Amino acid sequence: MEISAIKSELIKILGKDKVLTDDLDLMYYSYDSSFLTKLHPKAPYAVVMPRSTGEVQKVTRFAYENNIKIVPRGAGTGETGGCIALEGGIVFDLSSWNDIDEIDAANMQVIVRPGVIHAELNKELNKKNLFFPPDPGSSLMCTIGGMVANNASGLRAVKYGCTEQYILGLEIVLPNGEIIKTGGQKTKCIKNVSGLNLNKLMVGSEGVLGIITQIRLRCWPKPKARGIAMAVFDDLDQAPAAVLDVYQSGILPSGIEILDSSAISAVNQYKPEINLPRAEAILLFEVDGNPPSVDYEGSLIKEIAGKRAVSVEWATDPQRMNELWEGRSVTATAAARVRADGTRVFAGEDIAVPLDKVADTLRQIRALAAKYDILVVNYGHIGDGNVHTAPVINPEVPEEVEKVQQLVHEIHLLAIELQGSTTGEHGVGAVRRQYAELEHGPAVKYMQGVKSVFDDKGLMNPGKLF
Repeated sequence: MEISAIKSELIKILGKDKVLTDDLDLMYYSYDSSFLTKLHPKAPYAVVMPRSTGEVQKVTRFAYENNIKIVPRGAGTGETGGCIALEGGIVFDLSSWNDIDEIDAANMQVIVRPGVIHAELNKELNKKNLFFPPDPGSSLMCTIGGMVANNASGLRAVKYGCTEQYILGLEIVLPNGEIIKTGGQKTKCIKNVSGLNLNKLMVGSEGVLGIITQIRLRCWPKPKARGIAMAVFDDLDQAPAAVLDVYQSGILPSGIEILDSSAISAVNQYKPEINLPRAEAILLFEVDGNPPSVDYEGSLIKEIAGKRAVSVEWATDPQRMNELWEGRSVTATAAARVRADGTRVFAGEDIAVPLDKVADTLRQIRALAAKYDILVVNYGHIGDGNVHTAPVINPEVPEEVEKVQQLVHEIHLLAIELQGSTTGEHGVGAVRRQYAELEHGPAVKYMQGVKSVFDDKGLMNPGKLF
């Protein structure tokens, strides 16, 4: 079918106000936050902006009958090329479909549409003394639909886990236009072991199985108190060792973050008034819960970490906590400023490794950075072994572009070598699909088999995951 005919049919189906066809509009959808799409942008044939399940179904059926590729998209904050129409086709922009259908406080759950922004959802839940625990760094921008598609997590995954642990049910339009509901058609319960767990299958499937149109989420009571401890280390190995000491004492912090010397330097260069201590590593432990337990766990963390750290500070005062946390909160921005002529590139920077190999991982990444003569800022969610590497280059220099691609390739291989994963939270998309067989072996053909059951024509977000 000709592209012009596709555009005309989509306008007939949805109306002109819900279809984008101009080249300038389509160019916007040829990117996400990944370096891959900066180098190789790919515009779709058209973009649709449905606001109902019925509208999604109509367009999906049209695409299926005419063998047209389809790609779901949220806010476009992803870093793997996952929402880009690499092989052309129709992009479904779901970001404006931001209705909160129901907050069921009595049953501790909420029903939302895919375009709801994470921070906005928690703002509304806070009125009921509830919250949705996963806490991605892009909270002010990312959508719940995107979080489900990529099984997002973030700063507090140590205690609260990933998005998948909060999915009670999903409404999904399959590639052939059929609509299914996972987790039970009418159920409102929060515990359900009936049937195969399609919730788990759909969460993290990155849009290759269907289009998520409604989400039923489990919510938790909002903690009454919070505290933060900052521990400073002059020996890199002592930081992950201190984390294990805290775990073995029976304490599970809500989050544990690490900044190595490169991140400390970047933060102090970007915002000198923060004045982080010069060290090999800084750990930030966050504890939440009831006030007595927070005080007890905080004092114990200070004692335990103090056996390995050169200094430890514990704070529950909101102003001081914000000051302690500020260094971590600006790290991503600071990383992009370490070179006047440079920019941070997102080319696969969220590997995950076993906890006891974090220090070795950081050392080897430093060695790779030196090998390729590229500035790299390292930080991450050490509590679950999720290490972020931020390479900074001048993307206008071809030699640097080539070197950074070689660097991130070696970082991905390093993760697998150290019994880790190429991605801890940002997903595979198109950036890491080449590592699927190396990481998963024969299991990949069964993943592909599952996809073929849902997507017999291979139209759904092609070129991703495998």
